[in-house]
Amino acid sequence: MSLSGIVGTLVEAWAELRIHKTRILLALIGVALSVAALTTVVGLGNMVRESIAQGSEAQSGRPATLAVMMYSADGSNPDPELVTAAYRELPKRYAVEYSSLIYSTMVPFQLPGGVTQTQTMVVDSDYEVMRRVPMAEGSWFTAADAQRLAPAVVINEAFYASLGSPDLRSHPVLPISRDGEITAVVVGVNRDRYEGEYPQAIMLSEAYDRLGLEAANPSLELWVPEELSEALAASVSADLTAQFPGMQVDANRSDYAAWGDPFGGLQWAVAGIAGLVMLLGAVGLLNISMVTVKYRVREIGIRRSFGATSGRIFFGVMLESVVATFVAGVLGVMAAVAVVKLPIVQRTVASGLTELPPFPLEAALIGLGAATAVGALAGLIPALVAVRVKVIDAIRY
Repeated sequence: MSLSGIVGTLVEAWAELRIHKTRILLALIGVALSVAALTTVVGLGNMVRESIAQGSEAQSGRPATLAVMMYSADGSNPDPELVTAAYRELPKRYAVEYSSLIYSTMVPFQLPGGVTQTQTMVVDSDYEVMRRVPMAEGSWFTAADAQRLAPAVVINEAFYASLGSPDLRSHPVLPISRDGEITAVVVGVNRDRYEGEYPQAIMLSEAYDRLGLEAANPSLELWVPEELSEALAASVSADLTAQFPGMQVDANRSDYAAWGDPFGGLQWAVAGIAGLVMLLGAVGLLNISMVTVKYRVREIGIRRSFGATSGRIFFGVMLESVVATFVAGVLGVMAAVAVVKLPIVQRTVASGLTELPPFPLEAALIGLGAATAVGALAGLIPALVAVRVKVIDAIRY
């Protein structure tokens, strides 16, 4: 069929829709609602998946995160300073963009009720990106915080509440009890991971090292491309084993995706629900299309008598359905975007997200594609019926 023929068929299909708009209006409303439901389900499913993924990344790191640890069979540990120096050299040697030393310790903060040994996570500034640390107030550490004489700390909401929730713009301080008193400055508050969490703090490793407090044996995390994770893990393990003979080196992925995609079942469930929704819309449209063709037997027979080919009749009838469902699909996608973007929906479905994802383009494309496919399938049978109409049928009707 030539370009002019295709354009003519589309114009003719649109004209027929306008003529028979009353008959197909309810069917198109059903298709639009089906597309809106399908697109909403896919969009919300993507948001739920992203929420679960970000929660998992906060616990174990983004794909692919390599966790590097060293220990000996007799329980002895190498010199923490030597281990720290070796760990800091690895990201430079293997061109890893994001890395962080990590260890947990207790810091004696002087609070109004007395000195409190507070669980403190000692990390590098890259930790926030690698773990998607959700901030409730203030900000994460900056590059300048590593050199501050008064060390910067980020505390959790439980710790912040115990301090009376002071305004961070006033630079609230936390004295650290040791031989010579040191004052830390609170720069940010990260969200509690669960209800009833104990007060906790986070400090930069460079700042903690200058305090002269008890040193700990650190671990190292590297955020690397997934396709390179196995090779890098082997290289890092061999590198550290050569530097620390007799030590056991573990370099393995710790992120949630290390054992495959855990969201495959969720995707299949969402796809199944979306497919069922569209199937119901397609059945309704097919019924209306069959009725419409029965009413148009006389018209089709007259067109055949004036020389309309079977192909022209077939594509004309089928494209009526396709054009109609495409328009209905556009309206359905617009409605779905409006629903998913409602603040109450986002607060309910994605309350834990630190980075709210945009409306997924694939959801809109799936909605439009499904609407067009439904139109083609629902128009196929009526088009075949229309092709079989003969001139004599026009006389009978």
